[in-house]
Amino acid sequence: MTVDELTQDALFEQGVARLAELLGPSWRIDRRPDGKETHRSGSDIIMTVQGEGESSYGQLLVDVKLTGVSPRMVEEVLLTKLDLLQQLNHYTTLLVMAPWLSRQTQKLLRRHDISYLDLMGNVSLRIPRPAVVIYTEGATRAPQALAKEPGRTTLAGPKAGRLVRLLTDVYPPYRAGELAQASGLSLGYVSRLLDALEDQLLIRRDGRVITFVDWPNLLRSRAERETLLRKGSYVGLLAPNGIPSVVERIRRLPPSGLDKIAVTGTHAAHTVAPLSAGGQLMVYVSPLLDEDDLGDELGLLPVDENADVLLLQARDRSVFERTETVEGIPHVALSQVALDCLAGPGRMPAEGEAVIEYMKGHQDLWRISGIHDLLTTPQL
Repeated sequence: MTVDELTQDALFEQGVARLAELLGPSWRIDRRPDGKETHRSGSDIIMTVQGEGESSYGQLLVDVKLTGVSPRMVEEVLLTKLDLLQQLNHYTTLLVMAPWLSRQTQKLLRRHDISYLDLMGNVSLRIPRPAVVIYTEGATRAPQALAKEPGRTTLAGPKAGRLVRLLTDVYPPYRAGELAQASGLSLGYVSRLLDALEDQLLIRRDGRVITFVDWPNLLRSRAERETLLRKGSYVGLLAPNGIPSVVERIRRLPPSGLDKIAVTGTHAAHTVAPLSAGGQLMVYVSPLLDEDDLGDELGLLPVDENADVLLLQARDRSVFERTETVEGIPHVALSQVALDCLAGPGRMPAEGEAVIEYMKGHQDLWRISGIHDLLTTPQL
């Protein structure tokens, strides 16, 4: 059964099976005696957990969320339920089960001592009596079926990436109409995505005005929906004379060529967060520039594996917006560097986090003071 075919009962049964596997054979998990008692909402199930030889047992109120859990739901629904539960029975643990939980939702649940379990391997369970503590980390990206979410605007896709970049790069306040004008996106799309971001507590609004953007978690949430090196999205090449020679050749490109490329990934991250040396040189290439001609001009050779230079196809023009020239070479903006690293393979996510930490401490160096400054500046 795939994620998009799940029923509430199937989700619960799979969750219980996962919990039993984590606890081991010496533990017993029982549903309420008749196996059918639920809360009025129809999503709550009472379970007991008891270890072999234990005289006491732990009681769980399991809230099964088939459509997932947003941070806003945690604040507005689950915290109210937790408060009521603690008033009625201090020893009952609230456990949320869902197909997948975002990192931001997991963090918020842990902060409020709400246990959770998803089918992607993310588990946090604390039972005070008998003492049980379980914590596991699983998938950091949503399953493909959930990433699509038909009928709902999500952070997946190039249009969402463009708005994420804008929200990150520009200090609020601003309105949906101003964001639509600055991004070139339709007002309807911008409004729908802003509603989704507010549900994730990634933005805050006062009426129709966005007054706060949680840009670090916005970048992380966007990266959860993306994979930097998708199949067919890049060309791998070999630098026979080494990466430094390629960098020098890029520096000597004519202005017409430099305008159509931008370095990203590890090499761009190193300028503000040098975690380690080496790594592949990743360069975005505009559709207006022929990749084969560029490869020849940079002295690169095509290879099927072990490439040390990757020419990336830009899915959207926004990757070239607000680029910066570093030692004569165009680099994507820091927000794009962070996104690409977070969505990249190997050690790149750690580099993305290091870039975010730098960005937190130097916001006045890279954020635009207001949306009107951007609207009066010519865009690509």
